[in-house]
Amino acid sequence: MKKIVFFVALFLFSMAPAQKKFQIIYQNEDYYTAYIADKNGKVIRKLDDSFGLNYRPETLGYFSIFSIKGEEGWTAIDINGKKLFKVLNTEIGTMSPDDIIQKKIRIVDENNKIGFADEKGRIIIKPQFEEVSSFYHGKAIIGEKCKKKSLNDHPQEQGCQHYFIECENNGYINTKGEVIELGKYTFEEIANKIKWKYDY
Repeated sequence: MKKIVFFVALFLFSMAPAQKKFQIIYQNEDYYTAYIADKNGKVIRKLDDSFGLNYRPETLGYFSIFSIKGEEGWTAIDINGKKLFKVLNTEIGTMSPDDIIQKKIRIVDENNKIGFADEKGRIIIKPQFEEVSSFYHGKAIIGEKCKKKSLNDHPQEQGCQHYFIECENNGYINTKGEVIELGKYTFEEIANKIKWKYDY
């Protein structure tokens, strides 16, 4: 009986689809119609017109990032065109999705809480943080009780607006999403303490 169970499990495992890298391509200078293609550029499927701007077409990966018509922000999709998660937009007022940094990318939920997915598109830290940096050497800085502040004064509403985020409490997490420290620290104090820096 044990042998039968083993062979059934082995068969099912062998039938499971392997994760494959893919890319988004456009054909004949038609940048309104996107296609999922393999690493050699062979078309796997055409995407419908609900898919808008693609972030980094012709880049191989386990997921690709799109703006979706009628939806806010950025959405990651897999090789089958299935929506995986929303990707954090890194700049206020500018279309700028997060990048994969140290094999992780920041994601957001419907409440704008931030978490992480890995480079293969698997959610590894569920969205739960108000603010969080990218990881650097296994640590990411978190913030709570955060406010958007203007970088400088603007003469009129139509002028260029630049903002930064300031948090009352700052701390850091490990790669499991566990809070190691959180308190009345500035971002810079935590960054210096854990020797964190931006890793582009």
